[in-house]
Amino acid sequence: MEKNHVKTAMARYAIGDLVRHRIYPFRGVIFDVDPEFANSEEWYEAIPEEMRPRKDQPFYHLFAENADTEYVAYVSEQNLVPDDSGEPVRHPQVPDVFEWVSDSRRYSIRPGLEH
Repeated sequence: MEKNHVKTAMARYAIGDLVRHRIYPFRGVIFDVDPEFANSEEWYEAIPEEMRPRKDQPFYHLFAENADTEYVAYVSEQNLVPDDSGEPVRHPQVPDVFEWVSDSRRYSIRPGLEH
């Protein structure tokens, strides 16, 4: 009997990592990872076709910020690069979930919130 094998990419980034978008001017801390696209088709179709990422890659939920505001972003792995600034993220929800570990330049999940 033949089995269907689904190839799932290993996530390059982990919860607590600082990343920035490779094209757009925003950065953030990862608070969740989907092994592949798990948002609505409406959201996906709203992305211009020439910029639409593949669905068969990890997607990351970020507490994000740009020069003007803070928000939650959903970004494909292909559009992220490490943020080596060493600066904490100012998003107001970050302290509820994470503690800044300055010597490692990343966040760790607050004690008691791990699952």
